[in-house]
Amino acid sequence: MVAIGGGTGLSTLLRGLKRYTVAPGDAQPVGNYISELTAVVTVSDDGGSSGRLRRELGMLPPGDVRNCLVALSADANLLSKLFQHRFSSSGDLEGHSFGNLFLAALTAMTGDFAVAVKKASEILATRGHILPATAANVELEAAMDDGSHVRGETNISASEKRIVELTIVPAHPEPLPETLDAIARADVITIGPGSLFTSLIPNLLVRGIPEAIRKSPALKIFICNLMTEANESLHLSASQHIAAIHTHAGNGIFNYALVNSSAVSEAMQQRYAAERAEPVVCDAAAVEALGVRCIAGNFLEEHEMVRHDTDRLCRELFRLVHTSTQELQVAGGR
Repeated sequence: MVAIGGGTGLSTLLRGLKRYTVAPGDAQPVGNYISELTAVVTVSDDGGSSGRLRRELGMLPPGDVRNCLVALSADANLLSKLFQHRFSSSGDLEGHSFGNLFLAALTAMTGDFAVAVKKASEILATRGHILPATAANVELEAAMDDGSHVRGETNISASEKRIVELTIVPAHPEPLPETLDAIARADVITIGPGSLFTSLIPNLLVRGIPEAIRKSPALKIFICNLMTEANESLHLSASQHIAAIHTHAGNGIFNYALVNSSAVSEAMQQRYAAERAEPVVCDAAAVEALGVRCIAGNFLEEHEMVRHDTDRLCRELFRLVHTSTQELQVAGGR
């Protein structure tokens, strides 16, 4: 399985997938399992601790990668808590997380961010591989609906204008060969959940990645966000999320879309309304009109925030694998 994305959406999904992933040396379990899991992570963040390290050390932003490392860590307690520890001193360490500094040190030692991530994965005994979408030092630029252009992920996320087109600078950066290889060998590829323009689409602007996804025989599944984001996807329905991805990466990226159709509680809706966010509308007919089979269902859970119920997501992913396999067998028999 290859899971593509970034931000909290990808790390949330990985926590669920980890429970079904077999580690090297484990006995083959009975029932559903993932023999190899690879996360492909966007590296365009330019804010907070990641942005500071990027500017000061010239390295790729480590924040999203750090969250994925923690999500896939075999030790969910001490080591993962250590990686997420954020310094609160009034000096130069203010706001930095230990995990970001750890990746910065490994990058300086190895001279290669991707190698540093691999070494960190070994130390944390992650149940899966983590690959940056590109090793290039990229920046996002968005064309807005008023004709203006906004440069940088942080500025794009903070803008009040609607994004019309996203580009990456420099254009068409090279992917890691390991990323293209993982996509080619995958049985299942997921994209999402995550911020539409700053976590998902940037991965698909890397040279060769959308083409590799289209060419792959894998089952390709879009996991739609539960809530819109005021500065990225205000009022966008599920089909409009997919249409935006098609605009930037071409059609044929997805076979299925998992879209939540369960109601968000009134109390939670009021909480999100303060951020100008709202539930993503499940317009199943419009999704199907885009050539994507819509799987609508209850995929949400509510705590302090609205998040995907990863157990339900994983069960649905496995069901789709079995269903598609049976359909292929029937078609082959004909």
